[in-house]
Amino acid sequence: MNRSDNDESEQQYVAELLRCYTLLPHTQNRPSKNDRRIAAQLFKRQASTDAIKTAFVLAISRRSFRPPDAPPLEPIRSLAYFLPIVNEVRKTDIDPVYIDLLKQRLE
Repeated sequence: MNRSDNDESEQQYVAELLRCYTLLPHTQNRPSKNDRRIAAQLFKRQASTDAIKTAFVLAISRRSFRPPDAPPLEPIRSLAYFLPIVNEVRKTDIDPVYIDLLKQRLE
């Protein structure tokens, strides 16, 4: 793969990641420059989009399925919020069936 192909792949990766991020509940509807930088770092770390999307599902589920009497959480202001969960997903073998169940519950 030459440099221009890699640049194009990185641009597509970043665009897809930021599109998914901004569609999530509790997030900003427009990514910041810092969000773009974080997405590019994830590309360079070779974090798969599947792992990141799984992290999105886990994080939003954890926020959404809290006890009803828990204090409200602040909105998610940055893609950085998801980095610890991306690391968790990359280190853990998470059952895809579990993720599918969470997705269904979120819909």
